[in-house]
Amino acid sequence: MNLTVARLTVRGLLGRRRGILLLVAPVLLLVVSLIARYLDQQSAATDILGRLSLGTLVPILGLVIGTGVIATEIDDGSIVYLLAKPLPRWKIITTKLAVAVGTTWLFAAVPTLLAGLVLVGTQDNLAVAYTVGTLVAGAAYSAVFLLLGVVTRNAVVVGLAYALVWESLFGNFVEGARTLSIQQWGLSLAKTVAADGAIVAPVSLGVAVPLLIIVAIAATALATVKLAGLTLSSDE
Repeated sequence: MNLTVARLTVRGLLGRRRGILLLVAPVLLLVVSLIARYLDQQSAATDILGRLSLGTLVPILGLVIGTGVIATEIDDGSIVYLLAKPLPRWKIITTKLAVAVGTTWLFAAVPTLLAGLVLVGTQDNLAVAYTVGTLVAGAAYSAVFLLLGVVTRNAVVVGLAYALVWESLFGNFVEGARTLSIQQWGLSLAKTVAADGAIVAPVSLGVAVPLLIIVAIAATALATVKLAGLTLSSDE
């Protein structure tokens, strides 16, 4: 990890208005949780933590953050200054991925934990369980959307289509597609942390964990290769 690249990435990601915009979704999650608690609707915890947080908040934030750490630099051409430095391309990618993952955890996992504690406290270990699911899903989303930021100039559009169509629609309602859903993989890990029967996950842990690892590593490796190709194109 390169600290200079990390510092510049954080500054570019959270600078201007982006940092404020990133707060909107977590604040909304906490407000909904407070309202549900006030109305004594703790039974809605699974819907709020599962569908709103893990199912919507995490992929959307993962998209904004994962593409934001590199796509903007590629679009405006400022990536050339970074590529001109004697840095291995894998180190640039892994540093930006670390920033993306850490930021996603900050804006998604922490609010999920707080929302869970507001809704049900420590009951059935739901707050921690969904937080774990958010952590692993957030890391995978960050890697996938970082890759999109490198390979296409329409990363946000493509990523939004993936998040809304594949993850939210097919991943939730089409049985076979659930096996290839990052959201469902995160839910599978959440199930192992929660009390028995508190969370239902259609994908087994033995399937979810290997797929999470494969997708994260493959996306990171491919992003590195594509970034190296971008360097060659610039040189030519």
